[in-house]
Amino acid sequence: MTAPAPLMSLVWTDHVTGRQGFLVVDRLVRGVASGGLRMRPGCTLEEVAGLARGMTMKEALHYDPEARYVPLGGAKGGIDCDPQDPGAYGLLVRYLRAMRPYIESLWTTGEDLGLTQDLVDRAAAEAGLVSSVQAVYPLLDDEAAARERLADAFAVEVDGIGLDELAGGCGVAESVLAALDRAAVPYRGTRVAVQGLGTMGGATARFLARAGLTVVAVADIKGTIANPAGLDVEALLAARDGYGTVDRRVLRPGDRELPGDDWLSADAQVLVPAAVSYAVDTANQDRVRARWIVEAANMPVLPEAEALLAARGVTVLPDVVVNSGTNAWWWWTLFGDIGADAEEAFAYIRRSMRALIELMLARAEADGTTPRAAAHALVTDRLPVIADRFGWYR
Repeated sequence: MTAPAPLMSLVWTDHVTGRQGFLVVDRLVRGVASGGLRMRPGCTLEEVAGLARGMTMKEALHYDPEARYVPLGGAKGGIDCDPQDPGAYGLLVRYLRAMRPYIESLWTTGEDLGLTQDLVDRAAAEAGLVSSVQAVYPLLDDEAAARERLADAFAVEVDGIGLDELAGGCGVAESVLAALDRAAVPYRGTRVAVQGLGTMGGATARFLARAGLTVVAVADIKGTIANPAGLDVEALLAARDGYGTVDRRVLRPGDRELPGDDWLSADAQVLVPAAVSYAVDTANQDRVRARWIVEAANMPVLPEAEALLAARGVTVLPDVVVNSGTNAWWWWTLFGDIGADAEEAFAYIRRSMRALIELMLARAEADGTTPRAAAHALVTDRLPVIADRFGWYR
């Protein structure tokens, strides 16, 4: 599917540091677009535009005419800065202050790579915003009840980890399990390597380990931790800092410390890149030994690498489907399709993600294409249906 030009692209230059930030609104539905805000060194307008288009696709893929949640348009924000830079928070506040007219009227945003929701919320308040998702409030039947429901959901913890941090990983894990079930591969004995042990990667590793899979490698900024017999996922999660870096003092005698990119060549059937974009390229794709790459991060596999992987039988489950559970959980909760309850949320996420994965893989099989091409085809089918119901821009 050839992507049309986005509705709006904006480049902002910080008057204090000279650093740049970006906002791309790919599409509006009922006058609103949804998409997170990332902060990373080297972030570009082109990157943000691709992510905004991906958000349009994620929203469309979750369209259910019977649900209260009506998918929004797609958007994305980005800031070119290391989130650990001492001046990063001040830069974030200034960016949000500059974007305030858009956040108040048409762009709902939240955490993405390099930022936590707590940090976004604190900076948004300092920038004079009511909420980072306030643009959606006019679409709600009962704004007060909806905001209370979402606040209650963010307060829920499961084994010490917030429900908001677990929702996306639950969706990624269910995507893995659905693919295994379709291929008649048992969970036990299936080995997994995860790049990134932050919000998405950590939750994914937890759900997969609890489903019976063996997590044999995880990677963070310090390198790869591997154990062919399986890692103690819960111990590693408990030893993370705020950036997803594991304290190596908790490693067991059988755990090995390897170079950072060794997760790529792990002896595993499933690879889950859950950290940065562009992690798998043409130069390193030949190291992959897995049968599936499941994209928990946004755009971790370059298109040219994906073509080479497909030619040798490696299936890539695309980000626009796999990691869409986080965004959908926000809206399912806010619009009232689910309540502020972990078990209800997990059940809804699992059911929805499994149905979407099944639909995508069946379409890929029927069309003789890749799962990504099948996902794009589903979006092509659904966008006109949404537009016919709600209009193209309003």
